[in-house]
Order: sequence, then C-alpha cells, then structure tokens
Amino acid sequence: MATGRARLLQQHWLGVQALRLPLGGLRAIPGSSGFRKGPGVQSAAAGTPLRKHAPCERHRRRASSHCPVLLDSLPSEILLKILSYLDATTLLCTGCVNRRFYHLANDNFIWIRIYSTAFSPKRCNWRIDPVEKTVASMNALSVEDKEAGYWKKEYIAKRIASVKAALAQVLKLVNPYTGLPAKTKEALRISGLGWVIILKEKSGKEHVMEHADLYINHSSVMVVWYGKNWPCLATLSTLDLCGVTPVLMDWHKPPTKNGPRWPSLIAKYSLSNLTDSTLVGCDRFVRIFHLNPGLLVGLWKRAEELAFVMANLHFHHLVEKSTLGSAALPYELPPHIPLLDDSPEYGLHGYQLHVDLHSSGTFYLCSTFRNLFTKQGYIENGYVKLIVIHFQNSTEHLPLIGKVGLSWRTDVFDGCIKSCSVMDVTLLDEYGKPFWCFSSPVCMRSSPNPSDGPYFVGPTYCVDYEDSTGTVHVELVWIEETEEYFIVSLVLYLSIAKINHWFGTQY
Repeated sequence: MATGRARLLQQHWLGVQALRLPLGGLRAIPGSSGFRKGPGVQSAAAGTPLRKHAPCERHRRRASSHCPVLLDSLPSEILLKILSYLDATTLLCTGCVNRRFYHLANDNFIWIRIYSTAFSPKRCNWRIDPVEKTVASMNALSVEDKEAGYWKKEYIAKRIASVKAALAQVLKLVNPYTGLPAKTKEALRISGLGWVIILKEKSGKEHVMEHADLYINHSSVMVVWYGKNWPCLATLSTLDLCGVTPVLMDWHKPPTKNGPRWPSLIAKYSLSNLTDSTLVGCDRFVRIFHLNPGLLVGLWKRAEELAFVMANLHFHHLVEKSTLGSAALPYELPPHIPLLDDSPEYGLHGYQLHVDLHSSGTFYLCSTFRNLFTKQGYIENGYVKLIVIHFQNSTEHLPLIGKVGLSWRTDVFDGCIKSCSVMDVTLLDEYGKPFWCFSSPVCMRSSPNPSDGPYFVGPTYCVDYEDSTGTVHVELVWIEETEEYFIVSLVLYLSIAKINHWFGTQY
C-alpha cells in the first residue's frame, strides 16, 4: 500500500511540475518516466521543444489558467504537513483563504504543538525535550477528545490573557499630578495598539484608513489620518473610530498591519453633521469641523472633500476602550460605586484640576490646580460653579506660551489655524480618582470686556467647552506689549446630576 501511495504522489508531483514549467517550451525531465514518448514527441536530448503541438500547449495554458492556486489541489495530508511548519499568526491568516483551509488550519495536532512550545515549563531536565514530552502526553488524551479548533482557541485565549495581565501591571502606577496611569506609553507598546477610521458609504461599502501620524501628550493621544485616496464625501454617511490590536502580539517584533487584528469601537460619528454649527475655524486651504467627542474633520475649501481627520483621545480608560470592545459595540465602563460620607459639603471640595492646551506636540499651557472647592450657594440651574482662576486676583492669571494655533498637515500642504488648539482637562475628586476627563479641540472667540471684573487694556476672548458632565469657560486678554494671551478667568460648571451619582449625595 505504501508503494502504491508513493507512486500516486510521484505522478501527482510530476503533474504539478508540468503546470509550473514555462509555456514557451515544455521539456522532458531527465531521468524521469513521468512523460511518455509518442508520435511527434522528442526527448530532451533532441533539444526540440513541444511548441509544434499547439493543442497540447493550449491544454497546458487552459489547465494553468483554471488552477491558479496549486496548493488547493494537494491532498489534505500534505497540506497539514506544510501547515505544521507555520507560526501561529501565519496559520491564522491561512485559515482565511477558504473553507477548506479554515478547517485544515484548525487542526488540533498543529495547535497543541504551538501551545506546548509557547507555554511549556521553562526549567526541565536537559535530556527531555519539554515540547515533545508535553505533546506526547497530551496527544492521546486531549487531541482526539476535543472538537476541531479547541487548542487554537486555548492558545489565543492564553496569549490574550498574558497581554492583559502585563497591561494591568503596567497601568497600576498612577501619576500624582494627573491621576492617570504614568506608563500609558509603555502600555501602548506592549499591546501593539493602533487606531483606524472606517468610512462607511451610504451603499454599505467600507473604507479602512490607517493612521498617518501619532502624538503622545501628557494626558492624551492625538491621532491623524491623511492621504490621497479619500472616498468622495458626498457618498459617505458615518465614520467609526476603532482601536486595533494584534490578536497575537509579539513584544520582540513591531506590530504588523497584515496579521489578524481585533477591532474595538470607540465612537461613531455622523458625517452629515459637518455644518456651520460645528465649524471651528479655517485658513486659506481648509475648514475644520468638530464632532463630539474629540474628532476634527478637515475639508478642502475649494473641493469640499476630505483633507484630514484628527482624533483626540484622553488617557482615562484609553487602553480599555481601544482593546476590550468589539467592532460593533464600544467598551462599557464598570459601574461606579460611590463612597458615602456624612459631611454637609461632601462632593463639593477637594478637587484637583490639570489643564493642557497644545497642538501637535507644542504646549501653550500646562497647569495643575489643587484644593478647589465650591459651596451649595453656587448651585444654579442644575450646575455648581467651581472657580479656578478669579478675575479679581491678578496673581492667579496665567500666560499662554507662544502663538496659539492648531497645526495640520497632509501629503501636499500643511498649515496652522490661528486661535485654535486642543484642550485636555482632567478633574480629580478628593480621593484622587478621575471625575471628569476629556480631550477636545477648542477655539478662541471675541468677547466683550467682563463687567464684573477689572478693565483690561486689550481685546478679550473666551474659550468654551460643554458636554453632559459640565462646562468649561475661559476668559483671555491679549497683551499687545508682550504679544501674548493671559488667562484672567477659568470657571468650571459641574452637573449636579453627575455629582449626586458620583458621591451618592442628593443636592
């Protein structure tokens, strides 16, 4: 039986070699009996190719055109032997070829060997190969009793669990100034995390765009997409922002974009909201629009087509949101359990605020304010007023460093939109836990000189931001002599509903 199988394999292999030979001249293989001589067929010694026989050549061409993938015609036993030499990432990609390769790539004997190689004990007797020993002991007991793909799932689950454990260990250390993980940058490296946007057309077609630039700031990440192959804006309906992580992360190699990746939906935006109400600013080339939360969309002025997309992501729960969701549903934060206290002013004191104003790695402001408090008398219309910088106290006024502007770039042009920047706000409660965090583009608008404060010589401006948790209101004045902006007022308006939910109070 073995001799018959060998003969069949030899004939099959010679047929495969015939398909692979150049069509310009098929010659007999010296020393082989795979091609029989017949009328009009000469041997290789004669040096005459088979070009004379057009029907045979047409047949070969037709066969090769109908069989572009030769591996698919091989027996399963041979394919399994070939797949056994692949690493886990390549094996997962191979399973996406077709239904047959999916089932072959789920073979338990292949995956149990990969599993044993990755998770075998470090220390073992030098005379015994730990991988071979583990495979030998588990083959008979476990492989045949499990359904196909069982050991693949076990391997993937254990690899993901090891990455999560490493991330949890790295994210434990907290920055005392921001209340956020101090090693977020290292966590991004360990997880191989990246971000993509998925542009969805009204017809259902999707375009996946990889990020072009990445800026890691003190408390946020700025991710930028630009290129020359944007789809037509008129055909688009929504934009999905997703974090993507390699299913099998190798810390010793840079993450690849071609391997299997896990998408995690962060936010979904409607591109029909690019109207004057969401316009932030413009220059001679582009107009930029703000879509909450934290997304900037730049459109070319002339063509009204996409120029760039910029996402601003705060560090708070960034790794969890970017890795633990799915392609359809975002990650849900664990429910907050309030710490009860019978203090009459509980939830209204002990706040700490960290504020950054920046653009593409350039910082205009980086300040921390401690021991902030308010009173029940400041509660009005469902919000409580928390004053950070007072009008009347000139010693609290802060300058902005440099000329404020939001820098942007594409493959063709770059520019800077004046008076715009990105604001990162991190508000901690009295226990040092993040109470309110956001990263969002903002723009300075002209405003009248405040009537309840001192008179400032120079034009005054304001910056406003609002979401469901509260409002940030900043007053600035331009000093012509020094050519710089000064912050003369900074006030937070916190939602009473959020305070009651967070602290368990009933204001």
